[in-house]
Amino acid sequence: MQDQHIASAYDRDLEAIQALIMKMGGLVEDAITNAARALETRDDEMAEAVRRGDAAVDRLEEQINEEVARVIALRAPTARDLRVVLSVLKISSNLERIGDYAKNLAKRASVLTQMQPVGDSASTLRRMAQQVRAMLKDALDAYVQRDEALALDVRDRDVEVDQMYNNIFRAFITHMMEDPRNITACMHLHFIAKNTERMGDHVTSIADQVVYLTTGSMPDESRQKKDRTPFETHGAVR
Repeated sequence: MQDQHIASAYDRDLEAIQALIMKMGGLVEDAITNAARALETRDDEMAEAVRRGDAAVDRLEEQINEEVARVIALRAPTARDLRVVLSVLKISSNLERIGDYAKNLAKRASVLTQMQPVGDSASTLRRMAQQVRAMLKDALDAYVQRDEALALDVRDRDVEVDQMYNNIFRAFITHMMEDPRNITACMHLHFIAKNTERMGDHVTSIADQVVYLTTGSMPDESRQKKDRTPFETHGAVR
């Protein structure tokens, strides 16, 4: 009976932590969407709201860390239970980093409102951000459902984000070569594109944790970049 009571209390603790993870994930999803929308619509107020909202994401990560520490101290989880608890820490850390990147997008969006638009780059970046947001939603769903297949699908879809980044990188090079007045704006836009691509990598890390939870091991092979042209051609370092 005592063991059942302990198990029940532990399950309640995990459910509470999972609820915090989902709340944090929802805030981050909204931040991605709103930062990209602020860029496309040149909406300073929306960009500022995204920047302010990042504090709530940070507070949730701190709360999750405290709850996990408490569970470890009180319940002393072992084996699979410990794996669940440690994965929560890694997922919340990835969510916090994605939130930081969304805040960075919002900062650059505010700067870009003072400059002339560069082609349809803002709408292209919005589509890229939408892809990342959809992947994040599915990664969190996979976590709740312990759905390995969905997690692996998210992992595979990140190559599309990489390809979007590569395409927009080339477009920025073309815009800068055609008109040097575009250079400053393109540098800011490239920063946004790179931050969005990095969001995709963190979403992939969340999907990896789901695979780890469901199978007990991380995916065997690292996800391959579909196209490394920007890095190989221009000497950039990832």
